[in-house]
Amino acid sequence: MTSTEPGWELYRTFLEVARDGSLSGAARKLGLTQPTAGRHIDQLEASLGVKLFSRSPLGLKPTPSALELVSHAETMAAASQALRRTASGGAREDRGTVRITASEMVGCEVLPAMLARFRDNHPGIAIELALSNRNEDLLRRDADIAVRMVRPRQKSLLARRVGKSPVGLFAHRAYAEKFGLPKTIGDLQNHCMIGFDRNAEPLKSLGPMPWPLTREIFAFRSDNDVAQFSALRCGVGIGGCQHGIARNYPELVGVLSKTVRFELDMWVVMHEDMRATPRVRRLFDHLVASLSAFLRG
Repeated sequence: MTSTEPGWELYRTFLEVARDGSLSGAARKLGLTQPTAGRHIDQLEASLGVKLFSRSPLGLKPTPSALELVSHAETMAAASQALRRTASGGAREDRGTVRITASEMVGCEVLPAMLARFRDNHPGIAIELALSNRNEDLLRRDADIAVRMVRPRQKSLLARRVGKSPVGLFAHRAYAEKFGLPKTIGDLQNHCMIGFDRNAEPLKSLGPMPWPLTREIFAFRSDNDVAQFSALRCGVGIGGCQHGIARNYPELVGVLSKTVRFELDMWVVMHEDMRATPRVRRLFDHLVASLSAFLRG
């Protein structure tokens, strides 16, 4: 190990190599040459005194020592991105960048119209929208604002509950005309159900189910919520959907509406330190008002 403190550029290259599994892939993403990326890894290994990667038929494989460093490098990356966003506005209150994170469905089907209205009034504010069904860490500043379907528990977060989003079963009218609609939960076994493939966590978040939840009950399986919704809109079968989203598609009809219904709380969250940043607070307040109206129908 050398006494020289490794610079951020070395850790940045290390993180991309760990994610991509190759020097060439990491170099392309970072705008470097492959030899430069290789030198960064060599310098970091020399500075830390550990071997970070071993070669395998599938590419570069992180060593146990490297795996221990990944989460720290991700924290550094999040801090670097947050620094750039914070500095992006300079002294102007109506300039700069705000990063939002939301689930795939909310990000694709709910937020774009709201963000368009915000941009009309604040054209100098750039918006980054990161879609993921995992909760991004606001304390680590992975994002400035989060729209979440579960109540945040961490301290130092400013959270506003905007309402409840009902979730039910729906089918396309064409599917209903062709196959009819179930009258009881038991009838669902005679229909093509749309649901998860390998990841049951999103459905488990709805709470207790009125029937056993296994992947085998679904004839169309995907762990991508947008793919499930696309299949629903194309008439593949019966699937779950938030009522507020289904309301925008008249061709979707409710299935067992009185029997199968769940509710998810919706929250808009930001780090309490961001209240002093005008552009973030403005977008936060805009989303609180817009999502509250959306859930009221």
